[in-house]
Amino acid sequence: MKQFAEVGDLSLDSRTSLPGVRIAYETWGRLNAARDNAVLICHALTGDAHVVGPAGPGQPTAGWWDGLTGYLDPADWYVVAANVLGGCQGTTGPATTAPDGRAWGSRFPALTVRDQVAAEAALTDALEIDRWAAVIGGSMGGMRALEWPLMYPDRVGTSVVLASTGAASAEQIAWCAPQLAAITSDPDWQGGDYYDTGRTPTAGLGIARRIAHITYRSEYELAARFGRDPQPGEDPATGGRYAVESYLDHHAAKLTHRFDPGSYVVLTRAMNSHDITRDRGDLTTTLGRLTSRLVVAAVDSDRLYPPAQSEALAVAAGVPLHTITSPYGHDGFLIELDQVGSLISSVLRSGSSTLRR
Repeated sequence: MKQFAEVGDLSLDSRTSLPGVRIAYETWGRLNAARDNAVLICHALTGDAHVVGPAGPGQPTAGWWDGLTGYLDPADWYVVAANVLGGCQGTTGPATTAPDGRAWGSRFPALTVRDQVAAEAALTDALEIDRWAAVIGGSMGGMRALEWPLMYPDRVGTSVVLASTGAASAEQIAWCAPQLAAITSDPDWQGGDYYDTGRTPTAGLGIARRIAHITYRSEYELAARFGRDPQPGEDPATGGRYAVESYLDHHAAKLTHRFDPGSYVVLTRAMNSHDITRDRGDLTTTLGRLTSRLVVAAVDSDRLYPPAQSEALAVAAGVPLHTITSPYGHDGFLIELDQVGSLISSVLRSGSSTLRR
């Protein structure tokens, strides 16, 4: 069930302040007497706080990592997931109301991943949690899972980083460029101030999702699943769609019904700015500062965050690289629940001897 925390004003990397920040979050399990069994789940770009459970009022989709409770037993762990700062599922973002009573829109400040972690830290304070037993995240969530122990070294026991990177690469930024252009060039974007106008740049968001979804899957999976088959009942020779086009249309429509284009722009730009070495030195120096345990896992078929980027993190930190075997590409960290869940469960079990229940 979604809950809300008012965490006050938040100072940002841009040296501005975001007033009256509200964070939406969900939990499962119970905090133990020692308050040391808390786990934070960090969602990816279009995720939210609803990690597990069915769709319902105020929650248009089922949990994006449903089944994870089989590996994170609520009898043992108190799991928290928060909708990221800049998001559109209850946390302060461009669609929320600014102090002047109008939607933030184009006036919403630029964010970094560090700003998003600072917001999660403010939620941590509000929940009176001194230290996370683990912070877990994949993709954009993995960026936050990396920043957490660097920004708050005394507040994280273990950081689990799945299918992510220490810094956005030129290719990742390049993939994001046409997605951002699709949204901001949509006539209904209106400079970012489309809220309450009755027009929303859903066409642009749909195109952005189509582009992104190609990077989330592997060439092998798309070929094996669709090949050159036409969509049933349609003929590409007379203007109909191929099956793979219909697949992309389906995912575009799903996202436009539940996600705000303004949030997509803000969060994508935050991912582009991600670089854990900023103001810290090179990668080895940066990760050498870690006092928390770091667990790094890559998906072997990931073409968006290729395994070499995870390997670079592991080498710089002097830790082993775990590999998730999957034909599904980047989305393998969400789909291969047995592999990912078993890794998370093993990591938590190996650190649970210090917990007092």
